[in-house]
Amino acid sequence: MCGLTGFWNLSTDLNGEEIHNIVQQMLLPLLHRGPDSGGVWADESMGIALGHRRLAIVDLSPEGHQPMLSADGRYAIVFNGEIYNFLALRQELTEYGHKFRGHSDTEIMLAGFSQWGVEGAIKHFNGMFAFALWDSQERLLHLGRDRLGEKPLYYGWMGQTLLFASELKALKAYPDFPTEINRDALTLFVRYHYVPAPYSIYKGIYKLPPATVLTWNGTATHPAPVPYWSAKEVAEFGVANPFTGSEQEAIDQMEALLRDAVGLRMVADVPLGAFLSGGIDSSTVVALMQAQSSQPVKTFSIGFYEDKYNEAPYAKAVAQHLKTDHTELYLTAKDALAVIPKLPSLYDEPFSDDSGIPTFLVSQMAREYVTVSLSGDGGDELFGGYNRYFSSDRIWQKVGSIPKTLRQIVGYALTSLSPQTWNRILANFNTLLPALFKESSPGDKLHLIAEFLAVSDREEIYRSLVSHWKTPEALVIGASEPTTNLSDRQHWADVPSFLESMMYLDTVTYLPDDILVKLDRASMGVSLEGRIPFLDHRVVELAWRIPLSMKIRGNQGKWLLRQILERYVPKDLIERPKAGFGVPIDSWLRDPLRDWAESLLDEKRLQKEGFFNSQLIHQKWAEHLSGDRDWQYDLWDVLMFQAWLEENN
Repeated sequence: MCGLTGFWNLSTDLNGEEIHNIVQQMLLPLLHRGPDSGGVWADESMGIALGHRRLAIVDLSPEGHQPMLSADGRYAIVFNGEIYNFLALRQELTEYGHKFRGHSDTEIMLAGFSQWGVEGAIKHFNGMFAFALWDSQERLLHLGRDRLGEKPLYYGWMGQTLLFASELKALKAYPDFPTEINRDALTLFVRYHYVPAPYSIYKGIYKLPPATVLTWNGTATHPAPVPYWSAKEVAEFGVANPFTGSEQEAIDQMEALLRDAVGLRMVADVPLGAFLSGGIDSSTVVALMQAQSSQPVKTFSIGFYEDKYNEAPYAKAVAQHLKTDHTELYLTAKDALAVIPKLPSLYDEPFSDDSGIPTFLVSQMAREYVTVSLSGDGGDELFGGYNRYFSSDRIWQKVGSIPKTLRQIVGYALTSLSPQTWNRILANFNTLLPALFKESSPGDKLHLIAEFLAVSDREEIYRSLVSHWKTPEALVIGASEPTTNLSDRQHWADVPSFLESMMYLDTVTYLPDDILVKLDRASMGVSLEGRIPFLDHRVVELAWRIPLSMKIRGNQGKWLLRQILERYVPKDLIERPKAGFGVPIDSWLRDPLRDWAESLLDEKRLQKEGFFNSQLIHQKWAEHLSGDRDWQYDLWDVLMFQAWLEENN
């Protein structure tokens, strides 16, 4: 696991010393990604330079050092990630006549590029990766990213120079880097709480989409990334060619494949462990790890003193049953609040998933004991675990049959009164309307019902559920919201059910742009490598062939995973409602974070900066402080941008 950066400057205004100095400056902000060593390679005559920071995981010797040249000198590479099947590829490439001086996966990649070409080699790789590969023979620069988007890679052109890096902060170290904020991308951020690929917060800088390679030959034409694998095609092929065996055969086959995926990710020359929340996904990963380990697996969990957020007892029970070497840390509000000032630098561009706070803290704890930690991410998207998969369908079943005109009339009636007014009216009906009063503000719930009554189809319900600010163009001044994979239905997979559509959309949006960003930045922020067995592309491909009836039964997801896990862990230890991994931002904003938030939301400050409609923000801030409304997510979006802006001004 590492950090990479570099550039290809076509002009002749930089000498060799200047090229090396610039790359060294670009590497400094990536030290956390690779504290063990660093290096620079350059071809001054071509203006190409590659920089690398290394976190040594496999082949700790100097033979694993990067940048690395191929045996024939044709290729130079900087690479971030792991190729898990490198031992099998090494054997295959040895049979083709390749010889190796060390035992790193980077050397295997270079031999693969020489043997099969760029795209052919990538299709052989089972792993997580981002790389920059210079082909001196063809004078081509290739930028590539893994299939699901586990490892990040930013790029963009500055005049005649192509820049690239694992994180934006490295690009910003390039001389005269243009830091103009992309207001259109900002609308996407306040809607989704992350900036989705291919956009970044800066104009002219992009995220390389997962499963693509960008190849540039140094001409004036700026090429588009080219896909080498398609999640859409995998989903469509899977549902069109479903697994035809019995349920028992499906369970056996998935268990064997997951066991192999976990085993491959246990190969390391450094201490290794796993995050354990006690949920289905992480418990399955840990169970399969322990089944293949001769020693107790080191497991880590975070606990909270607030019962609503605390899953630590469940994790501890699973750990005790599996006999892992378990470490848990209970956090106070003070512990979590201390992380907030670090978030703008840690996540590098605006990012407002509040579960990034505990993810960083559990990574920080794990790094005291291990250098690699496995994670259970990806199980929800592949096996139908998110609550919204069930709530979206239930909502549409209730409102879809009502004539749209009638829905609009009822919706208008519900929104004609403010939530606060509804709260006062309904206060006398608490015992008669218990379902409404499960929420802290029944008026909020009525307004949410009105919002769903206005939709045209189920897809709009899903988009509403994954959106914070529903009309971001009204919030961000001078901006127009771009299309994304979520808003442009041409990019949607042709699958038979609405549930499968949501699972696919989460796989290509929420997973790479939120979940994987969170894990990468939080873990690499403390020089810890995170590995994700569920995102082995073979697991993804088999999961899409498993019929939906083996994933979701009744109002419960992950049926197949539960059957696998029950072979290792008693059912009563894992059967409970799904919980998130969040923190009580709503109450923090009203008390310990209030002064900090009010400073960032100062009306004069907002008007001077000119990004947001200050009136909309202050209305929500006042309603939140009074307790009339819960606007924690909307406000947290704005606050995380404001904190990022302050850090990067």
